[in-house]
Amino acid sequence: MNKLIFGNLVYRPLRSLLSLTAVAIEVVMIVSVTAIMLGMLSDTKARTSGIGADLFVSPANTSFLVGVSGAPVSAKVADVLGRLPHVAIAAPVTVTFVTGKSLENIFGINYESFNALKPFVFISGTPFQGPFDVIVDDVYARSDKGHHVGEQISIMNHLFRICGIVESGRGGRKFIPLTTLDQLIGSPGNASIFYLKLDTSNNEALVEQEIRQTPGMGAYKVQSIQDYLSQMTPSRLPGLEPALYTVIGIACIIGFLVIFQSMYLAVMERTREIGILKALGASKAYIVSAILRETGMLAVGGIVLGIALSFVARATVLEKFPTIVFPITVQWVLWATILSLVGALIGAVYPAYKAARKDPIDALAYE
Repeated sequence: MNKLIFGNLVYRPLRSLLSLTAVAIEVVMIVSVTAIMLGMLSDTKARTSGIGADLFVSPANTSFLVGVSGAPVSAKVADVLGRLPHVAIAAPVTVTFVTGKSLENIFGINYESFNALKPFVFISGTPFQGPFDVIVDDVYARSDKGHHVGEQISIMNHLFRICGIVESGRGGRKFIPLTTLDQLIGSPGNASIFYLKLDTSNNEALVEQEIRQTPGMGAYKVQSIQDYLSQMTPSRLPGLEPALYTVIGIACIIGFLVIFQSMYLAVMERTREIGILKALGASKAYIVSAILRETGMLAVGGIVLGIALSFVARATVLEKFPTIVFPITVQWVLWATILSLVGALIGAVYPAYKAARKDPIDALAYE
């Protein structure tokens, strides 16, 4: 039977190839899109954790994605926070979301206070030497065929000199002086978020209470970094979860329809062969099993091809865009495998049922 099934696939090579390709596309869509979307989320969590703060304080109108609401409050709030008994460091930061060759957050920092949270590890270069200097991380430095200290790059339509390259994982990939960024966005002397390092992390609840009791600070958001990271899930980010499920749904529909069409046409073309099998005593279960096994072979071949193409896509994307995180996880490879296999088998159920119900006399007379 396996030889017969394989022979059927070889007999119509173009149709078999199209079916394999459809399943492969389904796998690539599921694996690649989830890898990019969830990879970006996990990368953001890792870089936020690497800032080295225990708490952050932000204005009441700040979105869930901290710091992307401009610079709405005075940076001098950091002085107020820094005077609290259990606050060791208060670092004002402005985070601005910009578009260009890619979407990215630009961090405007006060170097001394931000570096005190967790010191930068310089690979080359120095801290800021002037208002239009920029510190970049090693991931960005490897992008676009490489960047080096002393090179000028465009940020928000202004030229900045790369003064230093640091190890990644400190929140952003590009850091410029806080005063410079505030001037560029038209909000001098302000900040969008304040990162706090405490004398001990055990005092988080106490410091939060002290902040809320400070005059003028009652409306500010106060949250621990760990609590914030635990809430960074697809369901909390606007549009991410629906987009993720939409892509997966479209991928499954593509695989289902192509397999359904392929197997339906195969059954129609093999009407006479099915009649011969039934005349020789083949049961309905035997016919259904043959159709489903053929579908299974197509699905498995497509899944293997899709997984291989996913790694090719990953290598291609990382070659052109090193700043993109593209983790291919075992979990989503398994999900892609299960969804593709189940979808293919469901797509073959009706053609198999139709084949099993054929009358052997009518099938033998079919031309």
